[in-house]
Amino acid sequence: MTAAGTALAPRSGGSRPLAGTGTLLRFALRRDRVPIPVWIAVNAVMVLSMPGTLESLYGTPAERAGLLRQMETNPSLRAMVGPVFGDSLGALTAWRAGVYAGALAAVMALLVVVRHTRDEEESGRQELVASGTVGRRAPLTAALLAAGVACGALALLVTAGLAGQGLVGAAALGLGIAGTGMVFATAAAVAAQLTESARAARGLTAAALGAAFVLRAAGDATADGGSSVLTWLSPLGWLENLRAFAGERWWVLLLFAGAAVAQGAVAYALAGRRDTGGGFRPARPGPADGRLGTAGALAWRLQRGGVLGWSAGFLLAGAVLGAMTEGAAELAGDNQRTREIIARMGGQTGPADAFVSAMVGMLGLVAALYVVASVLRLHGEEVSGRAEPVLAGPVGRLRWAAGHLVAAFGGAVLILLLAGAGFALGHGRDLGPVLGACLAQVPAVWVVGSLAMLLYGLAPRLAPVAWGVAVAVLLIGWVGPALDVPQAVLDVSPFGHLPKLPGGEMAWGPVLVLTGLAAALTGAGLAGLRRRDTAA
Repeated sequence: MTAAGTALAPRSGGSRPLAGTGTLLRFALRRDRVPIPVWIAVNAVMVLSMPGTLESLYGTPAERAGLLRQMETNPSLRAMVGPVFGDSLGALTAWRAGVYAGALAAVMALLVVVRHTRDEEESGRQELVASGTVGRRAPLTAALLAAGVACGALALLVTAGLAGQGLVGAAALGLGIAGTGMVFATAAAVAAQLTESARAARGLTAAALGAAFVLRAAGDATADGGSSVLTWLSPLGWLENLRAFAGERWWVLLLFAGAAVAQGAVAYALAGRRDTGGGFRPARPGPADGRLGTAGALAWRLQRGGVLGWSAGFLLAGAVLGAMTEGAAELAGDNQRTREIIARMGGQTGPADAFVSAMVGMLGLVAALYVVASVLRLHGEEVSGRAEPVLAGPVGRLRWAAGHLVAAFGGAVLILLLAGAGFALGHGRDLGPVLGACLAQVPAVWVVGSLAMLLYGLAPRLAPVAWGVAVAVLLIGWVGPALDVPQAVLDVSPFGHLPKLPGGEMAWGPVLVLTGLAAALTGAGLAGLRRRDTAA
C-alpha cells in the first residue's frame, strides 16, 4: 500500500457504512487547503467590498429611492441582478452581490464534491482506500462535509465581515449563500453517482446551476418583487427571496435544507446500488477508427462537449447583456460614480458603448477560465493514464498536445465571436464593431492559456496554479475598477492593456505584443513537455 493509502486507513470500521469518515474528511481538507481558501476569499472580498462601493454610488436617500424606482420599471436589469427589496445599505448589498455570491458558492461546492467522489474513483484511488476498513458511504459523506465546512466558513466570514461594517442582520445573507452552495453540493453528489466521468458530473451540475440562473432571471424580468413562479423554482431565487436586511423570511431557509436533504438522500441511495467506478449512465464507447483515427480528432472528441457548452452559454450571455444595454445606460443616468466605474472598465465613450465594452471585457475574463480548463485537459489525460496508450503509438507529444491546444485557443475565439453575435442580436446594433471588440479580447485570453501550457509543460505538478492565475485576473478586472485600485495593479492583468472597444481607438501594439507573448509561452511549454518524462 502507498503512503497515501496507509495514511487513509482508519483504525476501526468493520461493516459500518460511515467508518473512516473523519479520516477522509481531514485528508480532503488537507488536499484542498489552497483551493478552498482561495474560493472563500474571492467570494468574501466581492461581498464585503460591496457596502463601500454602493455607499459611494448611492450615498443619499434620494439616490437610493431613485434606484428603487428604476429597478421597478427596468426588467432587463432585474434579470441581471434581481429586484431590490429595500433602500438600506445592507439591502442594496444583498441585492447587488447575493445572487452572484450564491452562484460562486455553488461552483465551489460542486467542485469540492466531485473532486472527492467521482475524481477519486476515476483515478483508482478510491478503490485503494475502499480496500481498507472504510465504510461504503464514507467517501461521499466526507466530500459533502468538506463542502459544508467550506460553505460554513464562507457564511461566517460574510456575516462577521458585514456585521463589522455596521450592517446588523447579516446572518440571513450568509446562511442563504451557504444554503445555495449546499444545494448544489448535493446535486453534484447525485451527478457523481449517475455518471462514470468526473467531467460529466461537473458538466451536469454546472448545467443545473445555469438553468437555475436562467429561471431566476426570467422570473425577475417578468415580475417585480421576486414573486414569479419561475423565480421560486430556482435556488438562486430562494436566496433573493430570503430578503436579507429587508424583513427577512427565515422560513425560506427550510427550502435550502429540504432540497439538500432530499438530494443527499438520493445520492446515498444511488451510491449503495452501484459498483465503485461504475455509474448509472455509462460512458458511450466510441469508434476506434474513422473520425478518431488522428490525435487531433481524438482531442476534438474529448473537448467538443466543453466547446459546445461554453459556446451556448456565451451566445446566451451576449444576448442577455445586449438586451440590457440601454437599461444599464439609463441606470447610470446622472450618477457620476457609476459612470466613472463603467468608464474605467469600458473607456471614455458614450454610456451604451462603455457598457458594451465593459461587459465584453467581463466575458473575456470568463473566457480565460475556459481556456485554462481546456489546456489543462492535457494534464488530466496524462495523470489519468489515458495519454500513455495514445503516445505509445505513432503519435508524438507535440502532435498530441497540438490537438488540445487548437481546441483551447480556437474555442476561445469561437465563444467570443458567439458572444459578439449575441450582443448584436440582443441590442440590435451593427455586428462588425461588437465582433471586433470581442476579438480584441483574444490575445489576453491566449496569454492566460499559454501560461497554463507553460506550467503544465515545465512543471506539471504546478499546472493547477493556472487556475489561481485565472481567478486573480478575473478578480482584478471585476472588482478592481469599483475599488479604485491603482492602475499599476490593473496593468498586472493582460486585459488591462487591451483597447476599449467599441467606441475607442484600436491599438495594435498591445494586441501584437500579447499575441507574441502567448506564442512564446506556448512554445516554451511545448518544449518542456517534449523533454520531460510523462506521469507514471
